[in-house]
Amino acid sequence: MFGKRSTSDTHAGAAPPPPAAAPRPSTAAPAPAPKADRAPAPLPSSGLGAPLISPSTGPVNAGPRGTNPMIQATDTRRSESYYETKGTIFGALIEAIDLAQLARLDADAAREEIRDIVNEIIAIKNIVMSISEQEELLDDICNDVLGYGPLEPLLARDDIADIMVNGSGTVYIEVAGKIAKTGIRFRDNQQLLNICQRIVSQIGRRVDESSPICDARLPDGSRVNAIVPPLAIDGPALTIRKFKKDKLTLDQLVKFGTITPQGADILQIVGRSRVNTIVSGGTGSGKTTLLNCLTRYIDDDERIITCEDAAELQLQQPHVVRLETRPPNLEGEGQITMRDLVKNCLRMRPERIIVGEVRGPEAFDLLQAMNTGHDGSMGTLHANSPREALSRMESMITMGGYSLPSRTIREMICSSVDVVVQAARLRDGSRRITHITEVLGMEGEVIITQDLFVYEIVGEDANGNLIGRHRSTGIGRPRFWDRARYYGEHNRLAAALDSAENAENAISA
Repeated sequence: MFGKRSTSDTHAGAAPPPPAAAPRPSTAAPAPAPKADRAPAPLPSSGLGAPLISPSTGPVNAGPRGTNPMIQATDTRRSESYYETKGTIFGALIEAIDLAQLARLDADAAREEIRDIVNEIIAIKNIVMSISEQEELLDDICNDVLGYGPLEPLLARDDIADIMVNGSGTVYIEVAGKIAKTGIRFRDNQQLLNICQRIVSQIGRRVDESSPICDARLPDGSRVNAIVPPLAIDGPALTIRKFKKDKLTLDQLVKFGTITPQGADILQIVGRSRVNTIVSGGTGSGKTTLLNCLTRYIDDDERIITCEDAAELQLQQPHVVRLETRPPNLEGEGQITMRDLVKNCLRMRPERIIVGEVRGPEAFDLLQAMNTGHDGSMGTLHANSPREALSRMESMITMGGYSLPSRTIREMICSSVDVVVQAARLRDGSRRITHITEVLGMEGEVIITQDLFVYEIVGEDANGNLIGRHRSTGIGRPRFWDRARYYGEHNRLAAALDSAENAENAISA
């Protein structure tokens, strides 16, 4: 097996570090009395057998749903003796392994190679631990070498929406819309910084003291933000927005109560009929997920170009071009902004342009694209209501340095944006589509909108979960009716509106 050093080689060179004490002392035989020249053993502790939740903290209340994400979280809270043992073995592993040859192996073969070498190091150094403790240690070391260290168990779970690392000793997760603290920790801030650098380097970016803020993504598309000292005072802060392995669909959103079946039909028609759409919502409200759902109804023969800061949209169509912004290099040059990408899209013969998040002057270019033959373009932005979304677009265009009258900008918004879909995360952690609103036009200096569907909160149950319902406003002929008829969707649109109105009348009666 490559890279291993024999027992004789290990003793031939520099003296190895003194054998670390086992995380849990063996009870098979009494420990020998320590010699005068031997370093004192670390204080006894539960080591690898530490409980999932610290007895002093107790279980964490996850919220009104009665679930406790902490109990489900994989906890790697360890004693100091565990980290001493792991550090000793890890140092010997780095000396013993050939990293160049390891890089040529696939993940499974590399993991087996590391496990074999670690087992040999444990035997050479006479480290006493049970089989289960040894397996946990092997997994930790393999994750450190090949993956993202202590984050690996969290990344493997599909029920976690967000992972928030606040320095080496504090990790929070979001499960079912509720934030809970886990016992997972890193060895020190340097290990956390190394993992941040490993993540961002995979897409050609860097994060260090000279460039302390970075947006990146994981191979599965999960969004990553890292900010490190000196800006992050208590150590590197890492935030990961995870996406489910199974992509959500509108049918699943109906099942979750995010939208009614009639509302889902309206959104399908909006996506199919090339209606210019803005998805609005607060942080963590599900804007990107909803945008992914809408794009499922785009025809396969359309050419789609996406522009994002960190590529996270997951379109299923065959003809998709994905573009991503680029930060400046060390010399402050080479930056490619979102506006540069949107402007370049217009030269790439797009049929639809999808902007992952509109947050600056690119709003002007997106509106121009929507109004110059690129029907069905979409984007997301942060706002708390459809009217605020339109106001924010006006503000972003103004901040871009355009000396245009407010009325001109509003007329451009009215002629470009057809529908605003508002998403929200409620205080009980649930996510709902609260408005499906269309833009009608101008009346004086004011943009006129009308709601097709709204979500109303009517109460709260005994567990603290909000009770609400989606209500149709009774609009029988929306402004995009002619576009739906052009694409042969008008009968389906009429059926969805009639069904929603009948359901509303039944509830009122």
